[in-house]
Amino acid sequence: MPRKVINNQPIGIVEYMKSVYQYRSLILTLIKRDLKAKYAQTALGILWAVIQPLIALVIFSVFFDGLIHLETGDIAYPVFAFSGMIIWYYFSSTVRQSGNALISHQDLIKKVYFPKIILPLYKALVGLFEFGIAFLIFVGLAFLWKTEIHVSILFIPLIILLVTFTGLTISLWLNAFTVKRRDFQHLIPYMVNYGIWLTPVFYPSTIIPAPYTEWIYYLNPVATAIEMFRSATFGTPFEWFYCISFVGVFVFFIAGVYLFKKTERNIADYV
Repeated sequence: MPRKVINNQPIGIVEYMKSVYQYRSLILTLIKRDLKAKYAQTALGILWAVIQPLIALVIFSVFFDGLIHLETGDIAYPVFAFSGMIIWYYFSSTVRQSGNALISHQDLIKKVYFPKIILPLYKALVGLFEFGIAFLIFVGLAFLWKTEIHVSILFIPLIILLVTFTGLTISLWLNAFTVKRRDFQHLIPYMVNYGIWLTPVFYPSTIIPAPYTEWIYYLNPVATAIEMFRSATFGTPFEWFYCISFVGVFVFFIAGVYLFKKTERNIADYV
């Protein structure tokens, strides 16, 4: 077996991503460890992945449907709201867990060599497990309220890929800044807690004043992803030009990988 020489010399981005694939077994190990640790020694175990989104749905339904009576057309409000919630919660989970991955894994970084981008990446993949459970709940709610599911629901994996890229892009930049300035780790909860109010998660975009509706989708790729998800699921109209918001995501993702890779070379000086 050929020897692998580890040094601090910079490598190209293609070679760097190949090295990530070579450590795929480590990614799987970290995913399994996180899932076991999260639900270990709890009375309900994995049921918490079901209970938490349902509690949030009940709160939103009582307030926005029971008291304010938001208009969602032919789609029952619980189904409409949950279609946005599962996308937002996956995105927010990716940002929250991946955004400080370097700080929370200092011991592992000091002991073992591996491409450090694996840390935010595996955190995003852990979130996919809970998204899968939430999606099954969503299908159950649609069946309960007799909501017709459109055949274009088959495009949902592509939508989730776009959400993953969006969350990882923000996480890469946060990790690069947080390692040097710990102030940024306090920014993450604010982004998650207040960002939901700027995204049509539990309310329809029709309540937003017309001059601002398009800008929300142009500047907020998560809002675009939610609208795409609803269009794919319910067959509602979708303005494809809104997808221009993902162009910026991919540009910042590539730049984020370069910045992260540059930070990784000197990470031992900060953690």
